[in-house]
Amino acid sequence: MVVEYQLRVLPEQAYSEQSLKRYLAREKGKDERTIQAIRVLKKSIDARQRTVYVNLTVRVYINEMPEDDVWIQTEYPNVEGKPAVIVVGAGPGGLFAALRLIELGIRPIVVERGKNVRDRKLDLARISRDHKVDPESNYSFGEGGAGAYSDGKLYTRSKKRGNVDKILNVFCQHGASVSILSDAHPHIGTDKLPRVIENMRKTILQCGGEVHFETRMDELILENQEVKGIRTNQGRAFYGPVILATGHSARDVYRWLYTHQVALEPKGLAVGVRLEHPAKLIDQIQYHSKNGRGNYLPAAEYSFVTQVGGRGVYSFCMCPGGFVVPAASGPQQIVVNGMSPSNRGSQWSNSGMVVELHPEDLGEASLTRFMQEYTESQGTIQDIIRTLDVSGNWAGDPLQHPLALLYFQEALEKQNWIQGHYRQTAPAQRMADFVHRRLSYDLPRSSYAPGLISSPLHFWMPEFITSRLAQGFETFGRNSRGFLTNEAVMIGGESRTSSPVRIVRDRETLQHLVVKGLFPCGEGAGYAGGIVSAGVDGERCAEAAAAWISAVKG
Repeated sequence: MVVEYQLRVLPEQAYSEQSLKRYLAREKGKDERTIQAIRVLKKSIDARQRTVYVNLTVRVYINEMPEDDVWIQTEYPNVEGKPAVIVVGAGPGGLFAALRLIELGIRPIVVERGKNVRDRKLDLARISRDHKVDPESNYSFGEGGAGAYSDGKLYTRSKKRGNVDKILNVFCQHGASVSILSDAHPHIGTDKLPRVIENMRKTILQCGGEVHFETRMDELILENQEVKGIRTNQGRAFYGPVILATGHSARDVYRWLYTHQVALEPKGLAVGVRLEHPAKLIDQIQYHSKNGRGNYLPAAEYSFVTQVGGRGVYSFCMCPGGFVVPAASGPQQIVVNGMSPSNRGSQWSNSGMVVELHPEDLGEASLTRFMQEYTESQGTIQDIIRTLDVSGNWAGDPLQHPLALLYFQEALEKQNWIQGHYRQTAPAQRMADFVHRRLSYDLPRSSYAPGLISSPLHFWMPEFITSRLAQGFETFGRNSRGFLTNEAVMIGGESRTSSPVRIVRDRETLQHLVVKGLFPCGEGAGYAGGIVSAGVDGERCAEAAAAWISAVKG
């Protein structure tokens, strides 16, 4: 017999299968000896009250054993000799697009500018050790994309739950823990995700697909507003329709598309800092206990959001028990991100703390002054954007220039680099000092390996951002006593929350609005916001490309 229960239990009761068996025997009148197995279908922690509970949906197997496979397995046929689709980028959007193409009987040819997921680690180590960023192999570029070494969280707000479940099942099929199928906030971890990504690549190759590393797309092959393929930095050409899944940091791709009049539009983003607390303090605040998480709870998470001056201020990519990492993708940039190993066992917890930014906001006085300093120009923001225009052919409103927010992103990252003394050391300030506009004369210990340097973020960052951050912090501090503290450090800057550009596409066919055979995909194209949503979009783009091939052949 198989029975499902909704349970609300104490953490120590949810800790192991044996403790759950004892609970069911006592509370549900079951004979513990007859319970052969318990499968957790859904799990979430409710820490809203002083007593912390774990909410569970469990499937209990009484006098019988469960089926062998916890996940739903996808069958991948051999696609050697089948029509090809070029997939540019081997992040989650590209990988899931390639796997879905195989399901549909189409041969994916994946080209990735960076290195394979294992070799990337050597280049990441050099950023911290030597302060040198390889522009083709870093936290943003390489197999697995930005998510491979920046936490591996699988949170999504997508409403297409069926597609989300498919993505999680494919991850399990390739080696992820089955816990991601039940956890409210599933997380693979940066220590385990590389092996999963390698297994996904092996599936692509075993089925007859191709994967080419250190192969950067330099241009699309365009004929009569139709994509025929791509040319690469290796001097090779690959032919077929193109799924463009290059990630949110491929600025050279945006510039190429813009100069070749492939329609783009500006897209709002959010910028700010990475905020790091001692993990024990966050545990104490979130679990309402001086003992913190104790023996049975995971490192505590938080999520904050408020409105200040008509713009959202919110936490982003929260990494409990994690590290802050250098995420620049080129020279003269300081960009930070967060990551967590699977055990979330470090002594720090961090999250992005960011302010929503719209294209029209660049006309605000403090943002204009900031851009003037970046360009050493005394012109208006309109004059500055015209100066920065890479082709000189923009005749519209400068604040609606497709690359306007990209220009601001670059300015902020360069200023962080200057404030960090022209290295990967990051400018930083204690949290309460920032709110009270004081210089931090020393800084707490931090997980950020390249090092921190005290800097008055409240002084040199644009007032549009700093005033909203400060008010947001005060609100969060009132809601969670102890959160606003000088034990926390703000690290500049968090600027890669999403793409500042959208590559416009048709809502139904997912093709570019003008260029046929081009399928902008994932976070870099402006249609996703994380690993799972990028994977979902990758599958949708694969289906659209397959429909395109079928229509052309038919």
